[in-house]
Amino acid sequence: MSEATATDRKRHLQELSIFHEVAKALTSSLNLDSILQTIMEKVAEYFCPDTWSLLMVDETVDELYFAIAVGDAADALRSVRLKMGEGIAGWVAKNGEPLIVPDVYTDPRFAKRIDEMTKWQTRSIICIPLQSKHRVLAVIQLINVPMSSFSDSEMFFLRAICDYAAIAIDNARAVERIQELTITDDCTGLYNARHLYKTLESEVYRSARFGYEFTVLFIDLDHFKQVNDTHGHLVGSKLLAEIGYTIKSHLRLIDFAFRYGGDEFVVLLPQTGKDSGLIVARRLLDSFRKGTFLKTEALNLNIRASIGVAAYPEDAKSAHEIIRQADEMMYEVKNSTRDNIAVAQHGMMR
Repeated sequence: MSEATATDRKRHLQELSIFHEVAKALTSSLNLDSILQTIMEKVAEYFCPDTWSLLMVDETVDELYFAIAVGDAADALRSVRLKMGEGIAGWVAKNGEPLIVPDVYTDPRFAKRIDEMTKWQTRSIICIPLQSKHRVLAVIQLINVPMSSFSDSEMFFLRAICDYAAIAIDNARAVERIQELTITDDCTGLYNARHLYKTLESEVYRSARFGYEFTVLFIDLDHFKQVNDTHGHLVGSKLLAEIGYTIKSHLRLIDFAFRYGGDEFVVLLPQTGKDSGLIVARRLLDSFRKGTFLKTEALNLNIRASIGVAAYPEDAKSAHEIIRQADEMMYEVKNSTRDNIAVAQHGMMR
């Protein structure tokens, strides 16, 4: 057997081994980060770049960000974003075509600012799009691969691996969408009651471990039945959607809003004491009092709410108990004045 034939055979066996490892990763895990890490490590093992990265496309802002980066510049790249079309990777993401650039300094598409920022010296780039249903999901970028050994067969192999990576991303997003459907309320877009207790259990555990407080608000709309009776359930559903949006608009990114059922809502405020939680409750109550709902339906409804407030660990130390406390406070308002707030261990607010 000639030396060239032996080398080709060794390369072929290496390719088969990589395909096997990648296929195993795809079928044994739904963890996208783990799968992509395996794929990228195998690609690096085969092509021996100085450094490599995987850039994901953020479709909401038409940008790319470094989801995985290896090498001395990895930490610096975590905060870097490329506009769609910027640099070699941006061009590949925008056009959906692979690009091999043996000498980046002869290519006007090369983004010099990345090298300037990372103090890296890029000589060559091989960049491949990861595509699904004619959409570019991500880009794999290999820096300073030995170009003398990069042939058409290597490109075919790399594109095949990229197809696997695209499948992994597509599958992970499909699973994510399914999970969102199981924990999201169709009408309001808020989390549902099923997800409430799971989230609360996690927050109880976290708060107990780190010595945090958190506050729960239990919200019930006043006289909501009259809206359904007067205007019908379709209008009632549209009102609930607007109420859900109003509640969410007054919360921080770390807060949670749930539709508990019917016209009842729950708000979870992590790392928030009772006094601060009461401020949020008052803000919500004011927004209901001042707001006008269903303007697009020309109804201009005024809505009021009864709100109960309870906090961990002051009022309760379990998920079910804190909901019970907040619920009891809400009913204290409901059974008296409505359109007010009651706080565990303090009663009605004036």
